[in-house]
Amino acid sequence: MALISFLKELDQSLLLFLNGLHNEFWDMVMLMFTRKEIWLPLYFAFGILILKKYRMKSILIFGIIILAVVFSDQLSVLVKESVKRLRPVHDPVIGDLVHNVFRKGGLHGFFSSHASNTIAVAFLTSKLFNNRLYTVTIFCWALAVSYSRIYLGVHYPFDILVGIVWGIFTGYIFYKIVLFIEQKIALARSPKISETSLTPAEALSFVIVFIVSVATMMLVIGRLQHYNFL
Repeated sequence: MALISFLKELDQSLLLFLNGLHNEFWDMVMLMFTRKEIWLPLYFAFGILILKKYRMKSILIFGIIILAVVFSDQLSVLVKESVKRLRPVHDPVIGDLVHNVFRKGGLHGFFSSHASNTIAVAFLTSKLFNNRLYTVTIFCWALAVSYSRIYLGVHYPFDILVGIVWGIFTGYIFYKIVLFIEQKIALARSPKISETSLTPAEALSFVIVFIVSVATMMLVIGRLQHYNFL
């Protein structure tokens, strides 16, 4: 019990420290980071890469990614409703101290669906593309989205940590599933999934999409705030 109390207090202290590092500009940036639709250019970019690298196998790849996200998301929802740990913004002990932007989300927050879903996609696609530059970039994206949930006050750091672990596990399991399907259901023709990788130019194109997306978002927010539109 003493250990659980210590970990809970540590989690709360870390949340209040990280959540307390805020200003109006980063409020809007993190609010955008946490929105799924803002990353449509990124989704489109790795969709194009999947089509280019896997051709007829793309249907299988897209299906596996969708199933991985659904599996990750629904398990996190199930755990939320079973554990019933209040989100920081709903916690009567520290809720008034938490900086929250726009909305508070559902009542329960353990563990983070955003973290588990984005990390699952990052891990799975990093295995599918087998390129270090792509891997670093996609995990930067997933970790930025995950951190935004702490910044916005809707998840404790431990919610995010468990979400990351579950996301890695989910990505690994579904990568093994797609390899099994490829081997067992007459899909072993080229390109072979375990041997496919992005070229440096393809990986760089993805990095450029990511950087341009983030830079554009931050530039627009900065200009709107400068002219008092936000």
